Amino acid sequence: MARDQTVTQAKSPAATTGRDLRAPFGLALIALACIAPLFLGNYPLHAIIIALIFLLPAHGLNLLLGYTGLLSLAQAAFFGIGAYVSALLAVHFGTPFYLNFLAAGVVTGAIALPLGIPALRLRATSFVMCTLGFVIIGQAIAKNWISLTRGDMGLAAIPKPYFALGPASFTVSGTVGFYYLVLAIAALATLAVYLIVRSPAGRNMIAIRENETLAESVGIPTWHYKLVVFMISAAFAGLGGSLYAHYLTVVSPLTFQMYYSTTMLIIVLGGGAGTISGVIFGSLLFVGLTEALRVAPELRMIAYGFFLLGLVFWFPSGFAPLIGRLWSFLEKCK
Repeated sequence: MARDQTVTQAKSPAATTGRDLRAPFGLALIALACIAPLFLGNYPLHAIIIALIFLLPAHGLNLLLGYTGLLSLAQAAFFGIGAYVSALLAVHFGTPFYLNFLAAGVVTGAIALPLGIPALRLRATSFVMCTLGFVIIGQAIAKNWISLTRGDMGLAAIPKPYFALGPASFTVSGTVGFYYLVLAIAALATLAVYLIVRSPAGRNMIAIRENETLAESVGIPTWHYKLVVFMISAAFAGLGGSLYAHYLTVVSPLTFQMYYSTTMLIIVLGGGAGTISGVIFGSLLFVGLTEALRVAPELRMIAYGFFLLGLVFWFPSGFAPLIGRLWSFLEKCK
């Protein structure tokens, strides 16, 4: 029933008008993002950089939770793995950033394969607990494999993003330079997610979320889809971890802490699971808000907690319905 209503809405004239409005509105947002360093200081840019870094693992979690219906707490584990892979390559081998970045995504996606094969056989609560175990195991390995990770001391002096393109080479240094790098990567990641969810594979993912038994009965290989999405989700988290390592220039076992998994979950659920615009909004709002509240450290977490309580009571489905109402309002004003 809900699926039929969605199809009907998609074919309505209002929906078509919404698409016409969204294109120029999106271009205006991109233009605003490009000129943001002209009127924002270093600290607001820092907050946006952190939000855009966390947008990558949030996109991955949204594919898994919002579009396929699988709640995972393992994003912090893959985020930490990506950070360590990128840091180890940069520190020990001096490889350029783009190789470290790609390696972080590939390695985390590959590690997710053997982890996902048994985990995805589980259902509901058991799967969630299993993914929580991945985070605990990852943090324990980072703490105790001292010869590789240096334990609690972590890896320091990670170089800033370095590009070697033939005879030319340059290093991205400074807040503004890193802002433009992260903005470009976040835009490409968002485009990749958009293409995935708009493809036939994306429709099959939604079918699995709505009714896995029915999807399997019509010939969709549901387990294989879940495994592939689990790997893609992990790869997105690994890419975010790589950016995180090169931005802060230090990684430690704290990179695996559950705080990061809950932050990514809040971004997806608070922004609106199953929507791309909601996750973008959620990342900028929730991560940016926690960074902005650092100016009042005594009240920071209390204010953040009250904000989340208000969100649960007033926007139980996240901000996605509010964004939808905004588009409806713009359509009426046109």
